[in-house]
Amino acid sequence: MSDSEHHFESKADAGASKTYPQQAGTIRKNGYIVIKGRACKVVEVSTSKTGKHGHAKCHFVGIDIFNGKKLEDIVPSSHNCDVPHVNRTDYQLIDISEDGFVSLLTDNGNTKDDLRLPTDDQLLTQIKDGFGEGKDLVVTVMSAMGEEQICALKDIGPK
Repeated sequence: MSDSEHHFESKADAGASKTYPQQAGTIRKNGYIVIKGRACKVVEVSTSKTGKHGHAKCHFVGIDIFNGKKLEDIVPSSHNCDVPHVNRTDYQLIDISEDGFVSLLTDNGNTKDDLRLPTDDQLLTQIKDGFGEGKDLVVTVMSAMGEEQICALKDIGPK
């Protein structure tokens, strides 16, 4: 057919989707939903009655799980919404660098060095103070839609 071969550059991941569809009417409070492209925890759901144009509507109020901003969305209850795959993983804190990155120990013994300290002031001071006192700290990292952030801290005793 043609003399030249086609070379395709692959920039794809393993094919695992960052979200999955779920019917809007089945999403409940304390669940997760994607609003305006951000992964959010649902804090309020209200459903309106079916109007003369046929669809009951769900009004979602969500808090962005990474920056804490409040977002709202209205979706017909029969339509599908994107729901993010949210994972929580515990890592042991090894070191805090001067530029704000943390070094974490994974379960298989490798280190994870690509996370910044959290922006939440209370959590930030707890981590810095505990690390300064030489405590063994375990941080919980929440990841969704390609973003990761430290969201909780546990003290497992002195070193």
